Amino acid sequence: MSPNGNGSMVGPALWGEPAARWSDERDDTLVCVAVRDETHDVRTFHFRPAAPALFRFRPGQFLTFDFEIGGETINRCYTISSPPTRPDTISITVKRHPGGQVSNWLHDTMRPGMNVKALGPSGEFCHTLKPAEKYLFLSGGSGITPLMSMARTHYDLGADADIVFVHSARTPADIIFRDELGIMARALPGFKPLFVVDKPDEAGAWTGPMGFLTLQTLRGLTRDFAQREIYCCGPAPYMANVRQILDGIGFDRAHYHEESFSFDAAPAEAAAAAPLAASDAAVESYKIEFSKLGRTIECRADQFILDAAKETGLRLPFACTKGVCGTCKTKKLSGEIEMKHGGGIRQREIDQGMVLVCCGKPKSDVVLER
Repeated sequence: MSPNGNGSMVGPALWGEPAARWSDERDDTLVCVAVRDETHDVRTFHFRPAAPALFRFRPGQFLTFDFEIGGETINRCYTISSPPTRPDTISITVKRHPGGQVSNWLHDTMRPGMNVKALGPSGEFCHTLKPAEKYLFLSGGSGITPLMSMARTHYDLGADADIVFVHSARTPADIIFRDELGIMARALPGFKPLFVVDKPDEAGAWTGPMGFLTLQTLRGLTRDFAQREIYCCGPAPYMANVRQILDGIGFDRAHYHEESFSFDAAPAEAAAAAPLAASDAAVESYKIEFSKLGRTIECRADQFILDAAKETGLRLPFACTKGVCGTCKTKKLSGEIEMKHGGGIRQREIDQGMVLVCCGKPKSDVVLER
């Protein structure tokens, strides 16, 4: 491959050629083929398989990446922003966060031609799993990505579904995919993108709603929002606010779906461990040593290692807590762990001693590499 002058890469033509389905078990290497700016601090990274293959996934699903940063492998989940209707490539859209280890590395380092390993696709945050007559997509900041994959799928298929897409951003200049959403709206009469900003930009020309999303704002944007299937993604405070709004009107949570990933979400200070109930007193406990962190904790045999770490205030990366995403993956140096995962780890990784602490329970004293 060689650069073509606009930040993308020229490679073998894949269009129209027969190709197998991409599988992380067969070859988990992806090659970056393009990097594109969306806003001043948001970029989209496009990838292809190392060997010709097609991606198959549901709109809204995510990949778990293995990033080699500073001599360490760091696992992170990123939602796929591209639609499954464009199967030759797959993309993630990443906002640069101050102090963010991975987001800053991607913005500063990832370029066309570079390789990265990925696991997936995974996740159940997908509107096609629960078809509805009317949808409300709610997103804040970079939480727009899974909903953009859903919207692009409808656009590519010419499916004029009734979708109201409300996106919240800091300023008008921070609205991700604004122009593309406008193109979709012109092509699909049933698709209505709307925007809410915290404040206007320097030009001060914004005439739309401003401030935090409120019940009054929602009603002003779409009066029938409570009759819609709602899909929400954004920062934790944003989604907490949405849940509060919906609970305030007695909205049936069976029609509300959200997606988020949490890293270092355990409290920084040591949390007081709950006292053992009498029935727990007889449960055997084991020592879990984190060799790089220089910490050792106690974990009951009936307890997930991640939960035991949280009780002591130990900060570990995690996301799904269900053994699906692979974010908490680490190498077991010694000991025995019982693990029932949901697809977030490859069999060859298990054979090499890797474990997921969110769904792993100790059967002996254990030493972990983390």
